[in-house]
Amino acid sequence: MEVFEWIRFLVGSAVLFTGLCIFALEMIGVYRFQYVLNRMHAAAMGDTLGIGVSLVGLMIFSGFNFTTLKLSLIVIFLWMASPVSSHLITRLEITTNEKLDQYCEKEDLG
Repeated sequence: MEVFEWIRFLVGSAVLFTGLCIFALEMIGVYRFQYVLNRMHAAAMGDTLGIGVSLVGLMIFSGFNFTTLKLSLIVIFLWMASPVSSHLITRLEITTNEKLDQYCEKEDLG
């Protein structure tokens, strides 16, 4: 039984460290990109994936109990809320930015 606990600890630590690395890459992307929509994309993708992976690592640490259920509900909520909020902020930037043609090309879809 002690071996199983060590395996669970090592796997949980590895997954949690992976989430930390994703957050670090997100911060590099946010500071490195020049245009606000690129920064928004890096932040949204990094938050969604980083939080998801980190909470899965915490689920592995806690085992199979009620805490795991609560953490999984938090993951589901964040996977739904973060992309929607990023999309709305991006639409606001597109509609209010007067210099949008300077940064990207508009395609004629009609």
